[in-house]
Amino acid sequence: MAAGTALGDGRPPLAGQMKKFTVHPSPRPAPEAAFKTRDGEPAKLADFKGRVLLVNYWATWCSPCVAEMPSLDRLEERLAGPDFMILPVASDRGGLKTVEAFYAKIALKRLPIYLDPDMKFTRSSGVRGLPTTLIIDKAGREVARMEGDAAWDSPEAEAVIKFYIAQKASN
Repeated sequence: MAAGTALGDGRPPLAGQMKKFTVHPSPRPAPEAAFKTRDGEPAKLADFKGRVLLVNYWATWCSPCVAEMPSLDRLEERLAGPDFMILPVASDRGGLKTVEAFYAKIALKRLPIYLDPDMKFTRSSGVRGLPTTLIIDKAGREVARMEGDAAWDSPEAEAVIKFYIAQKASN
């Protein structure tokens, strides 16, 4: 099956590293806890309803997280727009200064910065380890989850994201 071709049962195409995704049999409520914008303002996933979200829980001290961040930056460049957004949520206790220094060090240019230094949002999401990635559909529900790192700029990853972007929002 070619990358980008959905499976016959209405599920996204899962090939390569994307086979690690757990696609939920039915959508789950998205986490409701708040996280922070780079300006320190509270934000919730509901604030982004209407877009497909790739929510990536990560930290600067997490080696697999560090390895995947450049690929997330490239995916953001390729696919971000009115229908899709990446929300990288850092759980570093050092907050914005630590994350900004990390972004500068590895030359991340496109990814926004979101923070969860007290890890309330991360814990409310049922995250067991970093990195963990959730896919939130346009209706604001969790439809899939992956534990572990991935090459987010791969054709297989893009096919999964494009599958969800193509879905109509339904409550």
